[in-house]
Formats: sequence, C-alpha cells, structure tokens
Amino acid sequence: MGDIETLGTLSTTLVGGLALFLFGMEIMTRALKQVAGASMKMMLARMTGNRFAGLVAGAVVTALIQSSSVTTVLLVGFISAGLMTTAQSVAVIFGANIGTTITAQILAFDVDALALPLLSIGFFGAFLARRSRFAEIGRIVLGLGLIFFGMATMKAAMEPLRDVPAFVDFLAALDNVALAALAGAAITGIMQASAVTAGLAIVLTAQGLIDLDTAIAIALGANIGTCVTALLASIGQPREAVRAAMVHVIFNVVGVLLWIGFIDQLALLAKVAVPEGASTPRHLANAHTIFNVLNAFAFLGFTTQITRFVEWLLPDRPERIEPRFAPRHLDAKFLEVSAIALDAARLEIGHLCELVRSLLDAAVPAVVTGSPLEIDRLRVMDRPVDLLHREIVSYLRQVSLGSLPEGQSARMMALIRVANDLEHIGDLVATGLVTSARKRNEENVVISPQTAAMIARLHREVIRAFDGIANAMDAQDAGPAKAVREMKAGFTQLLEEAAAHEVARLRADAPRRLHTYTREIELTETFEDIFKILRRIARTEMEIFTTRPEQPQSDTTGHQAAE
Repeated sequence: MGDIETLGTLSTTLVGGLALFLFGMEIMTRALKQVAGASMKMMLARMTGNRFAGLVAGAVVTALIQSSSVTTVLLVGFISAGLMTTAQSVAVIFGANIGTTITAQILAFDVDALALPLLSIGFFGAFLARRSRFAEIGRIVLGLGLIFFGMATMKAAMEPLRDVPAFVDFLAALDNVALAALAGAAITGIMQASAVTAGLAIVLTAQGLIDLDTAIAIALGANIGTCVTALLASIGQPREAVRAAMVHVIFNVVGVLLWIGFIDQLALLAKVAVPEGASTPRHLANAHTIFNVLNAFAFLGFTTQITRFVEWLLPDRPERIEPRFAPRHLDAKFLEVSAIALDAARLEIGHLCELVRSLLDAAVPAVVTGSPLEIDRLRVMDRPVDLLHREIVSYLRQVSLGSLPEGQSARMMALIRVANDLEHIGDLVATGLVTSARKRNEENVVISPQTAAMIARLHREVIRAFDGIANAMDAQDAGPAKAVREMKAGFTQLLEEAAAHEVARLRADAPRRLHTYTREIELTETFEDIFKILRRIARTEMEIFTTRPEQPQSDTTGHQAAE
C-alpha cells in the first residue's frame, strides 16, 4: 500500500512537472513564431531547388519554432496553397529533424538553477514591456524558465522512483531497444512534440534510471512519433501535400530502422564528441544530433529518388474542379505564424485581382453594345468577387486575433483596405456600369463608334493601372504602384478630351441625344471612380512594400480618402 501511495504522490509531481514543461513550450513557441515569423517567411520564400539551402532552411526554421512537426505542417500548407512542390520540400524536411536537436542540447545542461531567474526576468520583462516585440522576447524567456522549472520538478519526482519496484520493473522492460523506441514513438505521438520525449529521456538518464543505449532508443523512437502530426495535417489536403507528409514518414522510419542495430556505435560516437567526464544527458543530446545530421546528409543525395518514389506510391488523383471563388492560399495552418499568414492573404488578394480583372475586361463590350443577357452575365461575375473578398477578410480577422507586432498589424490593415477597394471596384462594375447598360437598352440608346473608341481608351488606361497594382501586389514591389500613381496627369488629360467630345456630341443632330449623353457621362464617371480607387490601392502598396514588415510602419490604419 505504501508503494502505491508513494507512486501516486510522485506521479502527481511528475505530471505537474510535465505540465509546466509543456506550458513553457507552448508559451515559448508561440512567442518565437511572432518574433521570428518574418525571418521564417523570408527564408522559406527564398528557398530554391538547391537541396543544401533547403536543408539549412529546414534546420533554422525548426530551431526557431522548436518543432519539426510544425515545420512539416507548414510545408504541407505551402504545398496545398501551391507555393511549393513536394520536391522542394524534401530537403527542408530533412533539415527540420536537425533543428529539433537544439532542444535536447539545451536541456542537457544543468539548468535547474536558471529556472527561477529566467521565470522572473521573463515575467516582468513581458509585463513591463511597452513594445509588443520586447513583450514577446520576455515571453520567450518566461517559457524557457517554465521548461527548466518543469525539468527540475520532473527530476525531483524521478529520484525517489528508483525505490519503487513497479517503476523499476517498467524501466527494466525498456532494456529492449525496440520496446524503448516504441515507447519514444508513442509518447511523442500522444504529446505531439519530440521535445517532451527528449526532456523525459534526459531526466531519466540524469537520475541514472536508464542507461545511455535505452535513452538513445527512446530518442530514435521520438523521430517516428513526430510523423503523427504531419500525417494528421495532410488529411484532406491535395496529393502534393500528402506526399510531403509521406516523405517525413519515410525519412524518419527508414532512418530509425537503419540505426536501431547500431545504437552502441552511436553511443560511442556521442562520447567521443565531448570531453571526457561529460554527463550522460550530454552524451544523449549529442547522439540525438549526430543521428539526425548523419541521416539528413545520407538521404540528401537521394531527394530526386525519394520524390519519385512517393509520387509512385501516391499517384495523382483525378483533378477536382474548384469554384472560381474558392481560396487558393488561405490555409488555417499558416495562422500559427502570423507573418506567413499575412503573406498567404497577400497571395489570395492576387487571386482576387484575377477575378476583378476578368470583370473589368468584360465591362466595356457589355455596357457599350451588350445584350440584356450579356449585361446580366456581367452582374453575376461580381458574385465570386464578393465571396472571395469575404473569405480574405475573415482570414485576416483570424490573424488579428493573435498578438501581432506593430508592423504586422499595420500590414494586415493595409491588406484589408486593398481587399475592400478591389471589392468596391467589382461593385462599381456590377452596380454602376450594369445599371447604366440596362438603361441604355431600355431607352434604345446607341453609342456612336467615336464615343465607343473614346470609352475604350479610358478602359485601356484603367486596365493598365489595374495591371500595375496587381504586379505590385504579386512581386511585393512598390515600383509598379509608383508608376500607377504617376498616371494621374495622363488620365486627367483623357478625361478632359472625353468631356470635350461629349459636349460636341451633345450639340450633334442625332436622335435621343440627351439620353445618350447621360449614359456616356455615367460610363466616363464610373471609370474615373475606378481609376481613383486604383491610385488609392497603389498608395497603400507603396506604404507596405517600401517598409520592412517586421518594423513599425507609419500610421496606415485610417481609410485613405479617394483622390
């Protein structure tokens, strides 16, 4: 009975320490994503077909967010959104496993004495910080302190367990490396974090409850356990995304199977890598790093073959036809890293530009000479614009619910303004131009070839301006936006010529001249309104693409007045 009571008390302490560890990981990871999100986005965005660059990118990004599972989930999201191919993701997945070893390397130090000082510094730093970036850094330190305090609590709980026969018997069963690896995989699969398994293994080795070989087997199994998160994230995703998750599984499972029979040699390498007299936890951390580094470089030469294998294993499914308004880039997984989520929203605004551009292309033929059926078709074309606009604003709202740095908050507001302005252009076509075209039909107005040519010139300038703001959004370049801003003088000259032409036509001896004049004025005024909105969008783009996203921007939260 005494052993059961002791085991219950110590188990409660152990679980409490684990809870502190997990809570610290959650706080630290969330803050790291906010602080390093922009860097992560740029690193992954610049990644090319160079497999070594991909390896480094995967290692660095995972070291920043402390989870290879999260990195793989983000890659699945990138592939689903069409931002990356499976072939590009393979090297990144290899590098992600290297990045996870940083946690074990830190935890292998005797960090118990640092726990409370880090907790104090982190809490008061986050509490007193006046800028969100410094507050996030404070939370990183606070999370690290909680992790260390959780480790110390688990160590304190583990020490008396060496005298509990039931616990000793359980650990004795782990002398079988296959069982130890399965235990590591199960713990990681349940906790969804290999860092937890690494922490537990370090605590057990520090207390002398398991030997180095058993601890290494547990760490190897943790690599398999990380596959669970990636596989879950790939459910219901495009084939390319499922293939990326499968690469993660193949790399980890095959890597563990290759090394499971050479744990003694791996332990020897880990001991050789550090000075004599180093602790067993240090040896474990080194073995974990050596295993993942050697695996990554061994597999790196076979990225093409691995890609072909998963393509054969998971062939393409029949292409599913999506509605035009279906979002292409708005993946909920990106919400974990606000900088990447904002970039996804920017890309989706590019999709919105395509829909509005189609609407503008169809506008002039329908309103100048179109039949009632063609006019109704133009009105219906605005519906996808409205639906996609709603999706974008809803996604950006979810982004805003997180704690955004000042620069990202300003960028988010700017993207919302651009999306709203594009939707407004759609409304001007679907409401203003369609209404005018219907009146033209009802009044039997015939627009002359000369006037149609003048309207076509205005339309071409509007399209040219629209292409400029679309290019700026796509390339994140203020240059095309600046060119749109500089189109004002030329467009004003066109408007003056159109006005003079309309006055001349008003004096012409032609039937239903007043009705015709009214319809022509409506068309030119609507194009003028659209051009003003495009210049407003260009000004917003110049603000967000000439300021680094991670730095505070000028006040851009108010709605810009039309010029």
